[in-house]
Amino acid sequence: MTAPALTPHELPARLELPALPGLPDGRVPAAAAHRMLLACSGLVLVGLVLAGAAWLLEPQRFAFAYLVGFLALITTGVGALALLLLQHLTRAGWSSAARRQLEWISGVLVLGVVLFIPVALLGPQIYEWMRPEAQHDALIHAKSAYLNRPAFAARAGIFLSLWGLLAYVFARVSRRQDSSERPVVETAWMQRWSAPGVLLVGLSLTFASFDWLMSLDPHWYSTIFGIYVISGSLVAALAALAMLTIAFERRGLYGPVSTVEHRHDIGKLLFGFTCFWAYIGFCQFFLIWYAGIPEETIFFQRRWVGSWKAISLLLAIGHFALPFVVLIARTTKRSRPVLFASALFLFCMHLVDLGWLVLPTRDPAGLRLGWIDLAGLWLPLSLIALFVAFRATREPLYPIRDPRLDEAVGLENP
Repeated sequence: MTAPALTPHELPARLELPALPGLPDGRVPAAAAHRMLLACSGLVLVGLVLAGAAWLLEPQRFAFAYLVGFLALITTGVGALALLLLQHLTRAGWSSAARRQLEWISGVLVLGVVLFIPVALLGPQIYEWMRPEAQHDALIHAKSAYLNRPAFAARAGIFLSLWGLLAYVFARVSRRQDSSERPVVETAWMQRWSAPGVLLVGLSLTFASFDWLMSLDPHWYSTIFGIYVISGSLVAALAALAMLTIAFERRGLYGPVSTVEHRHDIGKLLFGFTCFWAYIGFCQFFLIWYAGIPEETIFFQRRWVGSWKAISLLLAIGHFALPFVVLIARTTKRSRPVLFASALFLFCMHLVDLGWLVLPTRDPAGLRLGWIDLAGLWLPLSLIALFVAFRATREPLYPIRDPRLDEAVGLENP
């Protein structure tokens, strides 16, 4: 059960003294910051050129490719936001070392409404139910009260505004804590509002997955689809967190704030949610297979033809079996090279998973990859990199006056 939220007066007295002597200032050196921003800005410019060319040359192929990229950004950002809220909710002290990176990753959600515009404009090329002729389909017509363009856009605006607002507010309160005379006040505020935040994020991502993914085939449905997308989002966010943490650790910017012990905890969470994703994926497959209802089995039938069969097997092996074997050991979770490689691999598997969910609608006979698919992914992913780099150059790498920072510094895994 979740521990009840505490007021500032009820928190332990030791939380009033977060400052620890001998810690680095937690900032990226100016020269390195400049190089990061320059490199990421270049990636974004290349992404804009590729996306513009793809949109002009093959708008329908680009529409599906961009949807995959948009979902990669959103799921990673929302996964980081959910993890951030959960850390506040459970009063986890060790995660003070990783909190700022979760705030940076989730901060990209403030761009969500703008990045959704191409999806809204290209909607009829992606979603069957948006086309006028689809209304002759009795089932699609019966769902038209929910599946219509104004409602689709309105719900997207609500979801994206909610996520962006939560990410912005929690990051702002966290940043204010760095200069606060009584940082325990900000700690109590974030803890108090994390509970409704988790509930809102879970519900909104579930309904967003219905709109943006499940409605690609308006005849298909799954009662477990929302948690499948949520579990994949958590894996993607943890993979991104692991890569960022290791990258900054290698340059000695954390000092004792983030060590092998913190890598170990991030690795354990990455391992656990990878298993959770596999469990939910298997449950969805097993329930649909066991029931044998045509309206449900069509989802897996379409992903068992041509090259989609190989990709389905790749997901089972690459998104679960291989990471399970690698990350189950204590030593691999504590190794920088192994954990970084595992996190990068799992993030790539998350992209494959999103493509597996989206692209069979475009390429039913088998996957046909091309530069347009790269163009759809490049821009959203480069925007994540630019946003994280921008925040890293302006803020400390960890909350320097977090009341539980001493607990993070003293972390030891048994």
